Amino acid sequence: MSSSNIYQGSESFRVRLVLSILSGRPIRIVKIRTQGDNPGLHEYEAGFIRLLDKITNGTKVEVNETGTAIYFQPGLLVGGPIEHDCSCQRGIGYYLESVMQLAPFCKKPLKIVLRGVTNDQVDTSVDALKCVFFPILRRFVVDDEGLDMKINRRGAPPLGGGEVFFSCPVRKQLRPFQFLDPGLIKRIRGTAYAVQVSPAMANRMVESAKGLLLKVIPDVFITTDHRKGVGKKGSPGYGIVLIAETTKGAFLVAESSSNPINSGKPPSVPEDIGLEAANRLLQEIYRGGCVDSNCQSSTLLFMALYQKDVSKIMTGPLSPYTIKFLRTLRDFFGTQFKVETKQRSHEEEDLRTGCDKVILTCIGVGYTNLSKTVA
Repeated sequence: MSSSNIYQGSESFRVRLVLSILSGRPIRIVKIRTQGDNPGLHEYEAGFIRLLDKITNGTKVEVNETGTAIYFQPGLLVGGPIEHDCSCQRGIGYYLESVMQLAPFCKKPLKIVLRGVTNDQVDTSVDALKCVFFPILRRFVVDDEGLDMKINRRGAPPLGGGEVFFSCPVRKQLRPFQFLDPGLIKRIRGTAYAVQVSPAMANRMVESAKGLLLKVIPDVFITTDHRKGVGKKGSPGYGIVLIAETTKGAFLVAESSSNPINSGKPPSVPEDIGLEAANRLLQEIYRGGCVDSNCQSSTLLFMALYQKDVSKIMTGPLSPYTIKFLRTLRDFFGTQFKVETKQRSHEEEDLRTGCDKVILTCIGVGYTNLSKTVA
């Protein structure tokens, strides 16, 4: 195996495996947490590998005895009906984000049920992924019939108990994409959820968040979602997800959730949770752009896989995760993005339209869904 197919460390673990499947290149990852107190693959990473094995056919995985090195030879994306129990060490969003990136390129439409933690403080929640990823996915696929996601049950850490259903149609190729005008914020929507706690928790978060957001825009509507959970299998928790929609169809999201029980952290106050989410949303609006910072990497991936034509998008400042993603994407597909800073005019500065934006341009590699052509 060439040195270009060998990577070190646990950083960008999901990205490397996803790009390995899409490119068909086998990879080897070595020195996984060799210097840490808990060396080797963690439970949630092993679970992620098992999930990829279910989605594909012919994938070969070899892990050494200590779990500090892995050889991954990708198979073909098959899709179809799948069920998977996610590790409660990470949220379902950790798994679902990668599944959404692979789903359009499966042989059969993917219909997957994931069980575990739906909302936590580490990973993007399933609510946020649905709000910001679905609009982007609809721009790339010609027909979104069959694109759906349902939160059957909510689950909070550490015990989880949540269940999410996701389905996606398959496409042979992606359609063109240029998105340079995010528009202006026209409304804010949101959901305050409470699992195995009093419904009053959700109402208190709503009032706190609205108290700040109504000072910025008059059209604010936040619903409440109270779930009783699944008995002894679940954990109590609560949180709030806020979405800002623009006049041009861009979506920006922010969220906040309570501290898990038995985590050593003090109990969360609902008013603080609501206020924290509102402040995060205002910060996301200030950064701006046509896609949310959580969705930058997935958007750039689809742009790189598009036909051999030019795609453009304007975003806010690139997140550190996105910058690392671009480097890994270049390793697998040789795709390079032209990155330009869009300076604000004096009029925009007077209107306080946020920070400087970034325009990313690339020529797609002409990726074709080979799995779909297999009989």
